[in-house]
Amino acid sequence: MKKSVLTRYRVMAYVTGVLLILLCLGMIGKYLLDMNGADDFTRVVSIAHGWLYVIYLVFAFDLGAKAKWPVKKQLWVLIAGTIPTAAFFVERKVSQELDRKVAQAAPATAEA
Repeated sequence: MKKSVLTRYRVMAYVTGVLLILLCLGMIGKYLLDMNGADDFTRVVSIAHGWLYVIYLVFAFDLGAKAKWPVKKQLWVLIAGTIPTAAFFVERKVSQELDRKVAQAAPATAEA
């Protein structure tokens, strides 16, 4: 597995996680605090999160397929983009696990 597969998953996990937190804050502002402008903010962030979550799903599925994960683990990683802050924790755990695999799979470089 290439390092780039993990990197693009990590980027999308962070983007999805940040947008989901912003969406939650926008919903609190819109429905609980009745803030002006929260409606427009929530609409924009929800559309952005929705489209970028689809990209996250593609990258996470690709990562899981290349890492040969069991279905249960794959589903947890896919769902993590819908639970506020879960994407950050799952990304950290996945990155630590796969960084070791990528390092072991990389051939040792010869020093000159």
